[in-house]
Amino acid sequence: MANIQSAKKRIRQTEKRTVHNRTYISAARTYVKKSRQLIAVGKLDEAEAIANMAYKTLDKAARKHVIHPRNAARRKGRLMAALEKARQD
Repeated sequence: MANIQSAKKRIRQTEKRTVHNRTYISAARTYVKKSRQLIAVGKLDEAEAIANMAYKTLDKAARKHVIHPRNAARRKGRLMAALEKARQD
C-alpha cells in the first residue's frame, strides 16, 4: 500500500479512469464480436451496420486515448477485410 499522499491520489485516479475507460473498450469489443458473428452466419447487411457502430466506437476510444490509434486502425482493417471476404464468397 502506498504511503505517500501523491501515490494514494494516483491510485484513486487510476481506479476512476479504469472504470471510465472500460466502457469504451467493452462497447468496441461488443460491436466487433457481434459483427464477426453476423459475418459467420452470413447476414452481411446487418453485419455492415454493426461494423459501422464498431468503427465509431473504436474511433472514439482512440480519440480519447483509451486505446492506441494504430490499435483501432488495425481492428477496423481486420473487421472490414473479413466483411469484404465474406461478400466475395
